[in-house]
Amino acid sequence: MTIRLKLTILSIAGILVANALVSLAALSYLQSAWLREVQNRVQLDLRSARALYEGRAQHVAGYLQAAALNPEILAAMSGTGYPERRVQQRLQQVRRIGTMDFLSLLDADGRVFMGAEPGAAIGDDLSHNAVIAAAISTLQPATGTLRVPEATLRRIGDSLAARARIDLIPTREAEPTTETTSSDGLVLVAAVPLLDARGALQGLLYGGDLLNGRNDLVDSIRDAVFCSPIDDAPSLDTVTIFLGDVRIATNVRQADGQRAIGTRMSRKVAEEVLERGEVWTRPAFVVNDWYVTAYEPIWDPERQVVGSLYVGLLQAPFQQRRNTLVGVVSLMVLSGTVACFLLIYFMNYLVLRPASKVIEMAGRVIQGDLTARVGMRPPGEIGVLCQSVDQMADALAEREQQLKAATGKQLHRSEKLASLGRLAAGVAHEINNPLTGVLTFAHLMKEKPNMDDQDLQDLDLIIHETTRAAEIVRGLLDFSRERASIKEPLNLNEVIARTIRLIRNQKLFERIAIDEDLANDLPDIEGDMNQLQQVLLNLSLNACEAMPTGGTLTLRTRSQQRGVMVILEDTGGGIDPEHLERVFDPFFTTKPVGKGTGLGLSVSYGIVQQHGGTIEVDSELGRGTTFTLVFPALGQEPVAATADSVPREHPFLATAD
Repeated sequence: MTIRLKLTILSIAGILVANALVSLAALSYLQSAWLREVQNRVQLDLRSARALYEGRAQHVAGYLQAAALNPEILAAMSGTGYPERRVQQRLQQVRRIGTMDFLSLLDADGRVFMGAEPGAAIGDDLSHNAVIAAAISTLQPATGTLRVPEATLRRIGDSLAARARIDLIPTREAEPTTETTSSDGLVLVAAVPLLDARGALQGLLYGGDLLNGRNDLVDSIRDAVFCSPIDDAPSLDTVTIFLGDVRIATNVRQADGQRAIGTRMSRKVAEEVLERGEVWTRPAFVVNDWYVTAYEPIWDPERQVVGSLYVGLLQAPFQQRRNTLVGVVSLMVLSGTVACFLLIYFMNYLVLRPASKVIEMAGRVIQGDLTARVGMRPPGEIGVLCQSVDQMADALAEREQQLKAATGKQLHRSEKLASLGRLAAGVAHEINNPLTGVLTFAHLMKEKPNMDDQDLQDLDLIIHETTRAAEIVRGLLDFSRERASIKEPLNLNEVIARTIRLIRNQKLFERIAIDEDLANDLPDIEGDMNQLQQVLLNLSLNACEAMPTGGTLTLRTRSQQRGVMVILEDTGGGIDPEHLERVFDPFFTTKPVGKGTGLGLSVSYGIVQQHGGTIEVDSELGRGTTFTLVFPALGQEPVAATADSVPREHPFLATAD
């Protein structure tokens, strides 16, 4: 396969992948933008429909307020003045003009005094009605939506009860039910108090609409919110009033063109709107087609969801517009792809013959040879290309070095965090707050005047031990904080002391005896406290894990000619001789999977080298392992590594100063 063919195939594949990604991104954006725009429109339509729905209640309340000013009605409550038949005719006139389904005159206690139609249930106590109760208590008009049982509707009028009765139509998406009919009514009501000249309550006017079968109401809402539909044509814009999950007034059509009265809301929408009381603004399957919908719960005055108000737009026309836009975008991307193919062919024909050297150099770089360069400068743009490729290789080599340095730092940090994670198991109960409480109450008790000497001594011991525990936690937190490497004069005894404070009382070390043998005349070294503490912590944790049933960890420091020496010796099982030479290799570990990263000793080795020191290991199976670290004293040259490991008994320790 020729270089030209290879580059052509690679270029074509790259363009295809890039264009595919661009197409997917564009189509995804168009889909989300389309859906967001349609949902915003439906939400605005729902707000308008809600305003018109509530406006109907205010319309009824307005007519009742006007009727409340009629002296005939007010006089009827006192039993004097106008004949009952004339008052009833006046009520019928108000109900007819206000297009209300029922209207009643109540006394001040909320009992039916007179109905607009003969046969009204005179004497019925309606004071438990939340709307009427609100009007009585506030002496102000009140409105609301109520779910009314069939028996109550029959007492108002048999015609209302008959209209409220709806045969349920099974739908695939609705919650299964054994009921075949719905007999309750959803009523939009208003109550207006009748007040005398002194402002005292004489009675109430109570009227409203039965929303079951009120298709004229949903049609008027649709015509006001959307454009009026064309006669005999299916409307794309729909409005529905639900009682529970049953459509009781709607302009959604079934497949036969009939209104979908008695069909039920889908299960998902019912859970969101009726059970949780949330607004649904997503596409949903409605009766027999997909709509972009918005559902809003209808609450009664007692804040119970009794139904839902719905608006929806048929999804198909919007999808058709979206598909048209998607087709245009796809055609543009395809045209751009074809143009790129033609350009690639033309560029290959003009400039790829002298590019074999560049391809060869690129292949060597891909294989890891960052020293490879083109080394040729032909005239024209190809020469500029070769020079740019060489500069790119220089930059790549420089970034590789930077990446290695950054990776080393990250490995140091990762091993430190792994060590800290193992220690964190010992701080399992958030002891800072309990320690603060113990310390505070101990100080308060110490100030009491009735404490004897023994009590004060006990409290001093509590304060001392609690403070020491708090210092251990503080030291652990200080060690875990990331900070820049800062080398400063240090005493290794202090580094060891801080490390021991971190580990001594940890659960991992409860079976380990820690023996300190620290020289008093130890000279300072130049180092980073945090990094050296990490080295000692790594070695201590490894020693602890080598002694699962218990043992002794010994830490010694000595001053000798080579510098300052630190020796960590354990009484564990030791290291297999065939593994001894590899213990400092990155990612080499003999621990089970998930128990170690194989980086602890490698990171420690790097830290010791950065401090100009050496680290050596000596181990014997069944007797334990010894790590010897040597650092140059302050002002000394870096320590030269020895060919052999330090002997186990360290005979020079006895003669060291």
